[in-house]
Amino acid sequence: MYTTNDQQLTRQLLIHSVELQPDENVMIQLIGLNGIGLVRALAEQVRELGAHPFIKLEDSEINRLLLEQGDEGFWKNQAEADQLPLMKQMDAFIGIRASENIYENSGVPRQANDAYSKEFLNPVHFKERVEHTKWVVLRYPSAAFAMNAKMPTETFRNFYYDACLMDYNKLQKAMEPLESMLRQADMVRLKGDGTDIEFSVQGQNWIPCYGKRNIPDGELFSSPIIDSVNGEITYAPSVYQGKPFEFVKLKVKDGEVVDFDSSNNPALEEILDTDEGARRFGEFSFGLNTAIKNPMYDILFDEKIYGSNHLTLGKDYAIAPNGNSSNIHWDLVCIGADVYLDGELIRKGREFVKEDLMGLNP
Repeated sequence: MYTTNDQQLTRQLLIHSVELQPDENVMIQLIGLNGIGLVRALAEQVRELGAHPFIKLEDSEINRLLLEQGDEGFWKNQAEADQLPLMKQMDAFIGIRASENIYENSGVPRQANDAYSKEFLNPVHFKERVEHTKWVVLRYPSAAFAMNAKMPTETFRNFYYDACLMDYNKLQKAMEPLESMLRQADMVRLKGDGTDIEFSVQGQNWIPCYGKRNIPDGELFSSPIIDSVNGEITYAPSVYQGKPFEFVKLKVKDGEVVDFDSSNNPALEEILDTDEGARRFGEFSFGLNTAIKNPMYDILFDEKIYGSNHLTLGKDYAIAPNGNSSNIHWDLVCIGADVYLDGELIRKGREFVKEDLMGLNP
């Protein structure tokens, strides 16, 4: 029915992540049927806790068909007639991404993605779910997922549960000195191979992440002062809207992308042209999960790679805002750059060099 690992993951999701209470409503969304065993475990334990599960099972290929054929009117009706009223009744949300083909939506045209983002993703998820529920999202392991990670299936499965079931209370404690340091900082500089970029974070809010919103977790994020970003940055491989990028390089002036290069420039240009905010940045973060070492074309893992940072194109988060509004939010990851705070080196490559921060190293 479900595995012991799924039982442990279920407890972590319900007790640690969303802190589910009796009589609360929780939506459990599964995209791709690969993770059905975890949904069974969740449904059972939700009822044991005296709460109310609302199960939403979605097929990845049907979702692609709807994306390809949908327009603004279709997605507006989907949101207003079904998903938005239901989401407004939820106290918690658990989203399981179990599609076995991360490129399923690679052929969806830009206009179709824009319509979905504007009329469905933004109102239902960014504005309602993110801001008004206790939510957590995660991937689920599969042979296809292991292939993207370039690992044998069993090795990947063990790695997956190691990364997801880490000691988040210990991580929370280890983050505290870095959070304190960042709250007092003004200028951040990243310097590495193909990267030399700086920006201000003065007065910005910082959010430590230790298993509450993403599984696996391990990041500390804020947002840059919107017009302060200057320089160039080179990112690791990424997939966005089903489109793969082996690398992305951006040149930035006064907070706006003014030039770019990538392994897929036509697709990158389409994303950057989504709206005005798509060429600006809405998040900056440190990746701090020491179980995750290499990119695997999955942002829920890649953004947590230890010794990494992501400087995100698009929409900010209301909890750590900088005023950037967009229909995209693309977490692009830069791995192994030296990090300076107000001119002082705090991380050399992938390892922190200040004594107070050594607890964050592998």
